[in-house]
Amino acid sequence: MMDGLSVSSNARLRYPCATPPAPGVPTLIAPGVHWLRLPLPVSLGAINVWLLADGAGTTLVDTGIHDEQTVALWRALLEGALRDRPLTRIIATHLHPDHVGMAGWLSRHCACRLWMTRLEYLHCRMQASDSSRPAPEETLGFYRRAGWDEQALERYRTRFGGFGRMLSALPDSYRRIEDGEQLDIDGHRWQVLVGAGHSPEHACLYDAQRKLLISGDQVLPRISSNVSVQPTEPDADPMSEWLDSLSKLRRCVPDDVLVLPAHNKPFYGLHARIEQLQADADDALERLREGLDQPRRVVDLFALLFRATVRSEDSTRYTLATGEALACLNYLLHRGEISVSLDGHGVAWYQRA
Repeated sequence: MMDGLSVSSNARLRYPCATPPAPGVPTLIAPGVHWLRLPLPVSLGAINVWLLADGAGTTLVDTGIHDEQTVALWRALLEGALRDRPLTRIIATHLHPDHVGMAGWLSRHCACRLWMTRLEYLHCRMQASDSSRPAPEETLGFYRRAGWDEQALERYRTRFGGFGRMLSALPDSYRRIEDGEQLDIDGHRWQVLVGAGHSPEHACLYDAQRKLLISGDQVLPRISSNVSVQPTEPDADPMSEWLDSLSKLRRCVPDDVLVLPAHNKPFYGLHARIEQLQADADDALERLREGLDQPRRVVDLFALLFRATVRSEDSTRYTLATGEALACLNYLLHRGEISVSLDGHGVAWYQRA
């Protein structure tokens, strides 16, 4: 269920584009909509961003990460393919650096505004501020409680603040978008559909007339978005929020849309994919129920929950696995299905109630 760890297939999905475009080369995917892939220095490999014709200019949905390679690609695009149709607005689906990392650079370079939901904008600025301070004791305590040893904690201390280093500083003001709002982009109405779980207030964009859904990370065709409990809110229930958001998308968006996801290829089969994501989550929760017949720490549950080995030496995956395991545990805790107790070292042990 983690980004890059849980990979699934669904015969009911259909991919109309056999070959993804080369990085940095805009490709027409629907009238007035270009697909642009930007490279990522992580296992996902690339992010899809979307260029929407908007009068004499272009609206951009998501931006790519802020690094030298992506800056160079954007310079080439702005001086080449987008020279006569400059960026006039930037919409970020959510706060993660691959989606909003270049927003500050582009907004300043192109003199255009960032459009974003309030919680995503504020939460992004909050996380970016961590780059100037050491890892707080509350955060280390959060991971110690999950069963991390001192070596894993030291690796975390070393890389703490990395989020902000993948971002160009956000603009100091933004245009707030809200659930249900209709955005007029070149005469087309894009409805904002806000979900949660993967991030606090994730915005999808739905064009009913052209049957298009820009899904961001809420629905991906090959992997399941990471749904994690964060140290800032250790008692949160993001799994419940994510499952509710998937149900909302199924209610609000028909099955015949072309889904434009942030990763992998555009696809048809939205409802089938939502069903599969919900079934995968239910399966993980059931494995957890069965596996907690005796007390276990969070780190003891990785083999039970994930299809790939998760080692503490891989700090990023170890952190994602911890957050997602806690999302499943908190889901069951909130429903009284399991209990938790602390030992003398402050480590949490979970067991079926």
